[in-house]
Amino acid sequence: MRKSFQAITRSFGLLNKTCCSVDGVDVSAAQSHILYEIDANNNPSIQQVADLLGIDITTFSRQIQTLVKMELITKIPSEEDKRISKLALTDKGEKVAKEIDKQVSTFLEDIFSQMTDFERETVQRAIHLLAETMTKSPVCCGTQKDNSRC
Repeated sequence: MRKSFQAITRSFGLLNKTCCSVDGVDVSAAQSHILYEIDANNNPSIQQVADLLGIDITTFSRQIQTLVKMELITKIPSEEDKRISKLALTDKGEKVAKEIDKQVSTFLEDIFSQMTDFERETVQRAIHLLAETMTKSPVCCGTQKDNSRC
């Protein structure tokens, strides 16, 4: 089973320094996930996205600084609590996030097009079940975790 997960990880480019490149902008897998979560959530706080991705806040803050310098995201001070910063995609960030989504969708369409309808349905159900079950597990990659983080 681990061999299969290793192959999937490599196929998605999760071990590569750069997972995606859009108009000369190179984005790592972690940065791609951050852009996705900011896009999927309405101006989430830095802590919310760090928790969603299960990344410690120090490492996450460095990623945020890099994405700000790349002009992909912006930090907005919270009106309710000035100590909290909300995150939003810039126009450039929206373009990059949409293009990454398009690239991933094309990759997945190619993979699933090689399967029969039955195989595709079976794999999709299994992936949904696996993802749902993994979020409920108290163990993540061999370490204890907070269920809200993985």
